[in-house]
Amino acid sequence: MRVENIDYNIVWKAFTPGTSFFIPCLTPKSAKKEIRPTLKRLEIEVVMKVVIEEGVRGLRVWRI
Repeated sequence: MRVENIDYNIVWKAFTPGTSFFIPCLTPKSAKKEIRPTLKRLEIEVVMKVVIEEGVRGLRVWRI
């Protein structure tokens, strides 16, 4: 998956309900748009929220 010109390797089989991952990004709105096609293709339902973790702004994605 590519977000803001950075490739991320997400182990989708390990991304089970209740787990989450964090993607640091400057523009969370556009990051959501970049992530959605992959989630739709894999039929994965998530909740995405803009967060600041350890002083880094980004997007936290939880599988539901």
